[in-house]
Amino acid sequence: MTIPDHESQRAEPPEVARRGLRDQVYDAVLDLIVRGSIGPGERLRIDGLAGSLKVSQTPVREALAHLERTGLVTREGFKGYRVAEPLTPAQAAELMDVREMLEVQAAQWYAAHLPDGVDDLRAAHARHVRTAAAVAERIQHQTVDMPAFREYFAADAAFHRVIYTGTRNHFLLQMAEDLGGHLHRMRETILHRSYDMGQAVAEHAAILAAAEDGDAGALVEAMRRHMAAIRDRSANPN
Repeated sequence: MTIPDHESQRAEPPEVARRGLRDQVYDAVLDLIVRGSIGPGERLRIDGLAGSLKVSQTPVREALAHLERTGLVTREGFKGYRVAEPLTPAQAAELMDVREMLEVQAAQWYAAHLPDGVDDLRAAHARHVRTAAAVAERIQHQTVDMPAFREYFAADAAFHRVIYTGTRNHFLLQMAEDLGGHLHRMRETILHRSYDMGQAVAEHAAILAAAEDGDAGALVEAMRRHMAAIRDRSANPN
């Protein structure tokens, strides 16, 4: 008698499948916002997005709720969701105040656990270097596309996530992700066509070098300089 291979026939759990679909919808709506296909102040109709993306309304609602937490989308009572206006200079400065506070604190706590996490940081940096080179090549040939930008900023965020994870403080990581700093930076970069991949990669390299040397003080200082440089580039995009 042959025993059926139930493992090969087992369907993906509904929660996992729904989360994967929500993430795909999130990426699709994020692309529309960042590239300006849906402009600031425009309404985001759940039924319209569900129809155009050929999904049910549930993952669209979940994706918009997630985007609302980052500040890229706003919700107005019973009127639904709208695309938020780009950050004003004052708002961008306030966001950087909070991001710098979180990032420097994360660097301090991460450094306390060295050499744990250095291999992960090295791998994340290598990914960041690869994606930066890919975007730079596309810019040179004037063929930049949203997937390339999204992958670059995902790699950038992943480098910082290694540090947050290395703090062993889940709440600090959650606060940083809800802040949406990398998403606002991506929108800002594309809006102003102000590309800083080379600077960001070099600044990450300095953080990694300090981690590899086990130099906690140098690591924290490198992170502080990185945040100051991002603040300056954000305030002076051109």
